[in-house]
Amino acid sequence: MNKLVNQNVLLKPGSQTALRSANQQRIVDVLQASGQLSQAQLARETGLAPATVSNIVRELVAKKVLATTSAGGGKRHAVQLAQNAGLVAGIDYGHRHLTVAIADMGHNILSERRVELGPGISADEGIGMAANLLGQALDSIGESLEAVSAIGMGLPAPIDARTGKVGGPSILPGWVGVDPAALASERIGQRVVVDNDANLGVLAEHTWGAATGIDNVAYLKLSEGVGAGLILGGQLFRGPGGTAGEIGHTTIDEFGPVCRCGNRGCLETIVAARSVIDLLEPRYGPGLSIAEIVRMANAGDHACSRILSDTGRQVGVAIANLCNLFNPDLVIIGGELAQADELLLAPIREMVRRCGIPSAAARLEIRRAGLADRSHVLGAVALGLLEATPQMAS
Repeated sequence: MNKLVNQNVLLKPGSQTALRSANQQRIVDVLQASGQLSQAQLARETGLAPATVSNIVRELVAKKVLATTSAGGGKRHAVQLAQNAGLVAGIDYGHRHLTVAIADMGHNILSERRVELGPGISADEGIGMAANLLGQALDSIGESLEAVSAIGMGLPAPIDARTGKVGGPSILPGWVGVDPAALASERIGQRVVVDNDANLGVLAEHTWGAATGIDNVAYLKLSEGVGAGLILGGQLFRGPGGTAGEIGHTTIDEFGPVCRCGNRGCLETIVAARSVIDLLEPRYGPGLSIAEIVRMANAGDHACSRILSDTGRQVGVAIANLCNLFNPDLVIIGGELAQADELLLAPIREMVRRCGIPSAAARLEIRRAGLADRSHVLGAVALGLLEATPQMAS
């Protein structure tokens, strides 16, 4: 838990000083999670009296921990953590790309950098590239690593909660058995926390995107790998082993293709980006991309439209089963296949209506990710924000 209170000061439980420090911490914690809020919103979120909030905001603005801004939409005096309270960084390592973002404690993105990756890059090479890209992003805003309070990193792989190591199956075989947080922390020279990219996708959408204000959400990443991130009761749910949400490895056809996990007929073997492309390459030749398939489908190509529709139906069956168990308010579709938009979402909704329990399906909303391909790097930033400790001015 982040501590705003000066640890050198011994506070008597129940004293006015202890109470004031605890209330200050409540306000800082809420702003760290939410970004920018009005004082009225702060009072509602913390349960503190408006006068108490006003006094604390005034004190912390004077200490340069908070900053106030004039804003529209009913936020005349919006409050956020000050920029000099520190920075956080997010690193998104994908199958074919690496993205880094820098943000301040007020949730403002200050710099982003992205590079494409070749095949088969090892964990050590990947972390080295991330360190270089992070340095470039910091240089672009005139800051150094010392200003960064926490770094979040996302990988398209399961992370074992007991060991911190990358588990299998993974679309990054060179990372299996590696402790990415330890390796990245050593190479970068700053503490790094790591989670899988589907978890970070739902975290970003809950913080900034399509799931803002919604407390029971599933986010499906449909790319080279297929996974789900889950928010239950407003909190990210990982499961005791850290592998909750591995929906890509649920069995759809027990006699289907062999999956990289060793089983047969997993959802991922049917709806992953590579599987969709493989179905169409006999007709159109090698070198196809999901973007090209979507473009042709929108132009009226029957084969491309049919494959995207069939993919949506298979995803829809899996979501119906998820909803029967989890009963979320919202399912968000992200990843590479989300660019198909209603070509994919309409058949997903149809199958959820057909296969889901009516009481679960009737209230369910299914949307495309609001942050598009930035969901995962922004989720890494959000993970960093949860771990960061705002810096007090001396």
